[in-house]
Amino acid sequence: MEKSGPIPGNQVQIPPYKTYGRFLRDAFGCRVYKVSVDGGFSCPNRDGTISFGGCIYCNNDSFRPKSADRLKSVAQQVHEGIEYLRKRYAAEKFIVYFQPFTNTHAPLEVLVPLYEAALEHPDVIGISLGTRPDCMDDAKLQWLEKLAAHRFVTVEYGLQSVYDSTLSRINRGHTFQCWLDAMERTRDRGIWLGTHLILGFPWETRDAMLRMAQVLSCQGLSFLKLHHFHIVRDTEIARMHAERPFALLKLEEYADLVVDFVARLSPDICIERLFGTAPESQLIGPLWGKSPAEIRYFIDGRFADRDVSQGQIAVSLADAKLPNCGLPTDA
Repeated sequence: MEKSGPIPGNQVQIPPYKTYGRFLRDAFGCRVYKVSVDGGFSCPNRDGTISFGGCIYCNNDSFRPKSADRLKSVAQQVHEGIEYLRKRYAAEKFIVYFQPFTNTHAPLEVLVPLYEAALEHPDVIGISLGTRPDCMDDAKLQWLEKLAAHRFVTVEYGLQSVYDSTLSRINRGHTFQCWLDAMERTRDRGIWLGTHLILGFPWETRDAMLRMAQVLSCQGLSFLKLHHFHIVRDTEIARMHAERPFALLKLEEYADLVVDFVARLSPDICIERLFGTAPESQLIGPLWGKSPAEIRYFIDGRFADRDVSQGQIAVSLADAKLPNCGLPTDA
């Protein structure tokens, strides 16, 4: 891993963790950006397939980018998103990210035309599918495996916690074992594997959160997105918070939690995101009073201040013969 360190102003030149952006530049030799699109899907724990109401923290509009507009065709969303990213960031190549809701929650004959429409643009190098571990069957995996032979394909399985007690509490509708099974079936097909994790659930202990880093390090992940626990309007968790407020992490607390988490995470895993975001109009808390760029700068500063890098604890403990990753069920 590249060396990093503080420079004047407590700024960090090279983050001491493996970033997704750096991975893409190394892999494709140019500036690559994700274009988010809405394929028009729902979720199995919203439409009654598994449950109703969805995850208790989820308001999809709170993280839906403007480019993801289900009233437009996938091809139009891709074209408009590329034009915007090309002008703003001088991006050269693009990955189409099927983001809102569960993007494999349909029969294969419905999915394939949508995926193929996303790949028609000449500057699109691949697709990334945000989905759930209980919405991927073998037929879909076989089709994606064929695609991955000549395109960049990522499947992002939402997880949020490795603890079944938390998954039940947030109404995920699946277990940690379900996620493990999906990961096992997807490996060794040329498909890149990502997952999402929330840090800061008020009922999980700090030690329980940190243990998740070592558990996930054993699962063959390519990419990891970290989100902090936050509360947005029009959600069940917002109603619960209004009745009995949760303790929400301050930025300083979250930054130190991320630093300690990443120190325990395999250095082979690319970190695609360090925290979540939501529009000010929808965010109830925590209110950190900083822009996303300022939050990233603050967290990177904590890495530099503490001289911590990705995997250093896991690596330093390797000779101690850590036990195999287990299947935790309670935080």
